[in-house]
Amino acid sequence: MSLTELELEIQAGQVEAFEQRLFALGAVSVELFDAGDEPLFEPPPGTHPLWSTIRLKAIFADGLLAQIAAAALKTAGGAEAVARISAIADQDWVRAGLAGLTRIHCGGKLWVVPSWETLPEVEEGVFVHLDPGLAFGTGTHPTTAMCLAALAETPPREQRVLDFGCGSGILAIAALKLGAASALGVDIDPQALQATQTNAERNGIHSNRLETTLPDVEPPEKSFDLILANILAGPLVTLAPTLARSARPGARLLLAGLLDWQAATVMAAYQDDFDIRIAAEREGWVLLDGRRH
Repeated sequence: MSLTELELEIQAGQVEAFEQRLFALGAVSVELFDAGDEPLFEPPPGTHPLWSTIRLKAIFADGLLAQIAAAALKTAGGAEAVARISAIADQDWVRAGLAGLTRIHCGGKLWVVPSWETLPEVEEGVFVHLDPGLAFGTGTHPTTAMCLAALAETPPREQRVLDFGCGSGILAIAALKLGAASALGVDIDPQALQATQTNAERNGIHSNRLETTLPDVEPPEKSFDLILANILAGPLVTLAPTLARSARPGARLLLAGLLDWQAATVMAAYQDDFDIRIAAEREGWVLLDGRRH
């Protein structure tokens, strides 16, 4: 996948508006940096101060999308500097960053074990066999780890699962190995869908139990007992009506990929249809757990 970076400088008060606009324009991630070497001392509990001037970097999976975004931001006005666009050299980001990946105990009976590691000597272990690949999701990131821990704590036995933004398929595969009846994996990236199917085959899961599709195919209404979405705050908000339609009454909802300061916004998007709460927090990331009314 060829990635393109868009960079510009904004003021602290513009952050939320620019983040929402960039995600709407197709950004896959947005990062914030200090643009003026301004120290932030120990903040009061529960506060998340930002620098006065911020260097914002947005990553796009397509160079044309980055150019369209830059033009849209310029038309809208408000940026302190013209957006700078640069290509990011191709490489296998997951393999580069997780070369030392080892087996992971996710909680309960659940483990993630790469091919070069031996299985842990545990009784009645549930093992997901997964190596780093092109799609996101190996169990090491806090968002994935929290989702896996939640699945291990309350296994989805005999449930029908929707994994929206399935990436490597790790969450759907873990759910199936923990006893789920079937799963549907959805992702915008065809490579992710291929990775999900390949990883499922490696784990002895047949295609009749795990199907995959692009998001232009609407999931069946009121069809799922468990919905998983480990993506980003902006898309989670946008997806709220779709995920609500897909959930049976009483269905469980696990949302991840959001930072603690984004939790209130995401919960507000779901509160009409779900009883939802913050269930876990790791390294500034949070997991939301909800139940369909």
